[in-house]
Amino acid sequence: MTEAELLQQVNRTYVRVRQRKLSYFSGCDYFRLASHPRVLAALQAGARQYGLNVAASRLTTGNHVLYRELEAELVAFFAAEIALLVPGGYMTNLVVAQALAGSFSHALMDERSHPALADATLLLDCPVLQFKSHDAEALARAVQRCGPGSKLLVLTDGMFSRDGSAAPLGEYLKVLPRDAMILVDDAHGAGVLGRTGKGTPEHAGVSRRRIIQTVTLSKAFGAYGGAILGARRLRQRILDRSRMFAGSTPLPLPVANAALAGVRMLRADRGLRRRLVANATYVKSVLRKAGLALAETPGPVVPLFPQRQSEFVRLQRALLAAGIYPPFVKYPGGPASGYFRFVISSEHTRAQLDRLLKVLRAYAT
Repeated sequence: MTEAELLQQVNRTYVRVRQRKLSYFSGCDYFRLASHPRVLAALQAGARQYGLNVAASRLTTGNHVLYRELEAELVAFFAAEIALLVPGGYMTNLVVAQALAGSFSHALMDERSHPALADATLLLDCPVLQFKSHDAEALARAVQRCGPGSKLLVLTDGMFSRDGSAAPLGEYLKVLPRDAMILVDDAHGAGVLGRTGKGTPEHAGVSRRRIIQTVTLSKAFGAYGGAILGARRLRQRILDRSRMFAGSTPLPLPVANAALAGVRMLRADRGLRRRLVANATYVKSVLRKAGLALAETPGPVVPLFPQRQSEFVRLQRALLAAGIYPPFVKYPGGPASGYFRFVISSEHTRAQLDRLLKVLRAYAT
């Protein structure tokens, strides 16, 4: 992989690149809270009030009241028993795996899971089997291969960033033994999926009792950092057994304050989520009517997979001509040749959406 070109985000839904201002349908800032005035004001206030960081582990002298306040807000938002902050979203799964190492006989992982989950399996100290993505029958066959009496942990993305699809958690729970657990990396689903934004478990209509949900604060909530949502006993096990958690410096305090503002905004303003759903539904419905084959997915993502180099070049040129940055990505878990990943946000204007639709309808024909 190579580094992407340098972008400067401006006006919440645009980027400046090579002296041009272009509409931006990429990234994962689904509500554009990372540039919202209230989130930025909280960041600045946090720096003035608290300084930059605590410069110590939370298990020594770095356990600041602001972290407990943010965790309490996350518990309220997600209706979870506990929330535990960690410095980054990728790190959440590693901390959980380190804490639970030796607790399971087998780990069963969705074959399209994020690399963070693949790395987490290396810490679980048990055999790992992969199963076909989104396929409960394939999971059931993997369960049978593990044998009777197996203690199982399933690892899967919640909302898959590649195409906005969601893991069928309800179907998975039906084919799993009663004592099996599911670790859901809900980096993209948290704040986005579900009636109130609680993520993939709410979208699937399942209880949290057998689910550990890991989330990032750098996508829907517009800040940075990660959080682990689960049972109280899991929190204690992490404190007791995760060297990664014990040995890391927590979030910079201004960032934690910005995250607190983002969580509170998304909890209070349901209009944000309504606009996101409305914008995504509008774009997908128009494209389907134009003949583009789009899967029925709940996430605000439109993926396009050009089959030939000529198609890629044609679409890229058309997007640039329309004042739109071409969101072409190569990422682990996606096609090796890359693809276009269009992300619809709550803050895109109808004019921006219509310019995008004009290009994509022409591409579809």
